[in-house]
Amino acid sequence: MSRFQERLSDYKSAVDRLEEALKEPESEIVIDGVLHRFEFTFELAWETIKDALEYLGLVDKTGSPRENIQLGFRHGIIEDGEKWIEIMLSRNLLSHLYDEKASRDIYNKIKSEYIIEFKKLRDRLEEI
Repeated sequence: MSRFQERLSDYKSAVDRLEEALKEPESEIVIDGVLHRFEFTFELAWETIKDALEYLGLVDKTGSPRENIQLGFRHGIIEDGEKWIEIMLSRNLLSHLYDEKASRDIYNKIKSEYIIEFKKLRDRLEEI
């Protein structure tokens, strides 16, 4: 099994766990759990994009999450590059965020938009 295939398996599990958490009734503890799972899922997403690009021989080595998102978009691995940059920025905000309203806003974005992008990526990567 290649590194890409191993990472994809981990990514699929992370998406499933995030989706499972999003089905729970909203509470502070659920929101905290969703935000934590979102951070983990995003990290696996960009790393899996990186591994896919290398596995397909499209690039030799890539760097930052932003670079991998841009390359993933350029090579058709992700559909909406702007949305993925937004997801990345939301992830970065969480590292320095102590504002309950902003956390709730990101939670709502995860629930209404970001989970859809994570699932689209999962489906696309399964085709490779």
